[in-house]
Amino acid sequence: MEEHSETSGFFAIFEGLWWLVSHMGMGFYHMVYAVTHPSLWLDWSNTESLLRFVYYGGSIEALFVFIDLFLLLTAVGLFYRPFMWGVVRVFEGIANGVGRLAAWAGLLMVLQQIMIVFLQSIFRVGEISIAPFGLGVTQSVTWWSESIKFENAIVVALCVSYAFVQGSHVRVDLVYANVSHRAKRMIDMFGALVFMLPVAAMTWMYAWYFLWRHLITPKVSASDKLELMLKKARIVKWNVETVSFTGDGFNAYFMFKILMLAFLVLVFIQAISFFYRSLLEYIEGEESAGKYLDKDSLGEGEELYEGTH
Repeated sequence: MEEHSETSGFFAIFEGLWWLVSHMGMGFYHMVYAVTHPSLWLDWSNTESLLRFVYYGGSIEALFVFIDLFLLLTAVGLFYRPFMWGVVRVFEGIANGVGRLAAWAGLLMVLQQIMIVFLQSIFRVGEISIAPFGLGVTQSVTWWSESIKFENAIVVALCVSYAFVQGSHVRVDLVYANVSHRAKRMIDMFGALVFMLPVAAMTWMYAWYFLWRHLITPKVSASDKLELMLKKARIVKWNVETVSFTGDGFNAYFMFKILMLAFLVLVFIQAISFFYRSLLEYIEGEESAGKYLDKDSLGEGEELYEGTH
């Protein structure tokens, strides 16, 4: 009985390793096949193509394509370090660019709230019209009021990676401040690989289907197999969520779900960027700390407050 148990355990380990290796190998195949056959998943006039896009967007196959790309970039970067620094600069540039642009939504929130309070409290208007450059938008005061939630979500979702690059995120520091430069970089690499990337990947797989469940019918789920998805293609149709919590309130709540995916994309690229930066700073030593880092400045004399805004 004991010998049989050991044999079963060995085969279970072997099957697990074979599953991992085979999926990593197929990741490169799926990557090349998707690039060379775009009509199979990008031609949304064909409902089967649309549902292939939905299925693969949150699938194990897509996860291993991402893993293979990450390993390929890492291998090239280790062989030629300027390439890895280039990836860091591009990814941090994306986080900074998106964050700096999205931060203006905070100003828009303030101005919009002032407008709503002023017009509703003083003039008792029921609708507000805005027509810049002749393009008019007329919505109820309730709609404008509820849309502030969306602008707030823009700031939260699209500025998170920007805050991370700028060092404005909250860090729970128990041992980090008192360890050496290379120990810090090892902690950073561990955090990026063990916490940031896996949590973002798991959240993506559920958020992806959460979005599509409110864009098409019949509803799809993470447990659906590709064969079942393609069977649904005969009856699938667009059914974009346009309901609001109130009768005349903000009616584009599917945009919040798109923001959730945008947030996860930014977390993905920031996790990779953070891992690469930590790895490079570990290899090159303390003199490389902060190399090419594009941080905002509050101005001369405000150095003590940098990273806290």
